[in-house]
Amino acid sequence: MPGQTYSRLGSLGGAPSPPPVPPAVAAVASLQRGGGGSGRRTPGKGGSASASASAAAGWTGVGCGCAARRAARAVLAALHRRQAVFLFAPLLYVAAMLLYMGSIPLDVVPRIIARPAPGSVYRSPQLYARLRADMDADNSTDALATLWRYKGSLWRPCINNATNSLPESNGYIYIEANGGLNQQRTSICNAVAIAGFLNATLVIPNFHFHSIWRDPSTFSDIYDEAHFVKRLQNDVRVVEKVPDFIMERFGHNLSNVFNFKIKAWSPIQYYKDAVLPKLIEERLIRISPFANRLSFDAPPVVQRLRCLANFEALKFSNPIATLSETLVSRMKEKSTASNGKYIAVHLRFEEDMVAFSCCVYDGGDEEKKEMNAAREIGWRGKFTKRGRVIRPGVIRMNGKCPLTPLEVGLMLRGMGFSNNTAIFLASGKIYRAEKNMVPLLEMFPLLQTKETLASAEELAPFKNFSSRMAAIDYSVCVHSDAFVTTQGGNFPHFLMGHRRYLYAGHSRTIKPDKRKLAILFDNPRIGWKSLKRHLLNMRTHSDAKGVEMKRPIESIYTFPCPNCMCRLNRTENSKHNQTR
Repeated sequence: MPGQTYSRLGSLGGAPSPPPVPPAVAAVASLQRGGGGSGRRTPGKGGSASASASAAAGWTGVGCGCAARRAARAVLAALHRRQAVFLFAPLLYVAAMLLYMGSIPLDVVPRIIARPAPGSVYRSPQLYARLRADMDADNSTDALATLWRYKGSLWRPCINNATNSLPESNGYIYIEANGGLNQQRTSICNAVAIAGFLNATLVIPNFHFHSIWRDPSTFSDIYDEAHFVKRLQNDVRVVEKVPDFIMERFGHNLSNVFNFKIKAWSPIQYYKDAVLPKLIEERLIRISPFANRLSFDAPPVVQRLRCLANFEALKFSNPIATLSETLVSRMKEKSTASNGKYIAVHLRFEEDMVAFSCCVYDGGDEEKKEMNAAREIGWRGKFTKRGRVIRPGVIRMNGKCPLTPLEVGLMLRGMGFSNNTAIFLASGKIYRAEKNMVPLLEMFPLLQTKETLASAEELAPFKNFSSRMAAIDYSVCVHSDAFVTTQGGNFPHFLMGHRRYLYAGHSRTIKPDKRKLAILFDNPRIGWKSLKRHLLNMRTHSDAKGVEMKRPIESIYTFPCPNCMCRLNRTENSKHNQTR
């Protein structure tokens, strides 16, 4: 159309304008019109039929040499006019790739080798065998001499004593403490806090017999009952049993007493709103079970009672305390190379712990059979439910696998503890101890347990009572110069809090990064110096994290600052650091 400009995007109002015709193509068209079937010539165009034929022949020769160029131009022109064609380009590419892959025989395709992720496989025995010579040659450092270097703010116990007389009681609270030693301890301390908050009289807690721990011990078998009652006398009334005139109302049968089923981690306000009215009405209530039935976060008055019960009122019974003091003295006697200092290690590598973790070690098929049998006995059907997927490698990478005795030894030697260091090992029956304890004893020949420190006669009164044996371990650990925790649980959590209360707010505890340990111990290329550098940094981090403040979601029994302790002033802090 005359006067209209061509656009490759087409006109907006109508049909697109055609592209200009090349001169050579026009010449051919003219030749066909003039010298074709009609034989007519177009006047006024100039030139003869022979000239037109020569031009056509010349254009044809040039075109034969530029066929690829003409094709490319034609394709690009089509694509410019129809941009939607680009949508099909990925499909064309995929189709071409499928055709290409289909033409390759399967035996030529390279085989993909799956490699386990770093830290997902237990290779610590190989690492120990490879680094043992370098480790033995590097035995000059004494980590106990330079272990705790924290210079920050320190704390002191400051639980204020009540002076006011107690008002008339609203009734009696009877609780059943379930679980092991430290779970029962949680129940006792929470019961004291609730009884004090509700102005109730607390009956000495009853220990529920558990099928796992199988310990029939009573409160007075483990704790000093007289001290407990006396220390709380200005804050909470505590009696040994419910008075007869109250029990008469219930036919002298506790099963007739109203039992509250309270949700775990209930706030203290729930006890005021729901429990207190029933307590006033009945004069006696029962709460069973009672473990973890009070939230971590509570008003200061409740937290103070928790502190008072845990750190001041609960003392182990005289038989446990006496034997524990003897074992601490014997540990110091065996630590002459380090001026009477020793470290305590809480090792959780019992058969049930290994089975529950679902981790894989180096025992092969025999270990697998033993662990499957242990899981079925202890947790029937829990690990074989339909659809449950267990990934031991992922569990190890996440730092959830219990450390073996060998790994504990590697870690401590890497942290600078020489083989002259005295170690107290707090543990149950180690899984395959005859094999697994050998490398740890090679690295630390001065290792002791309560069974090696005490005679059979001394241990006899406690031997068949798991909670009493745990109380002995607890006491020796709490007085060590360094405590090493290798797995979570109530035992290390209570112990760290107790050590903070005793040692100016610092737990003096080595808490390793087990995710990092898994990667380090699975590294086939790491050398002794590099491993030691990483582990020394881990030890330094534990020192820096020794003093921590409690957060709302954390337990006051692990983090007593600031609810149970007060910050030292600058002068006191300076004096304490100088005497360390």
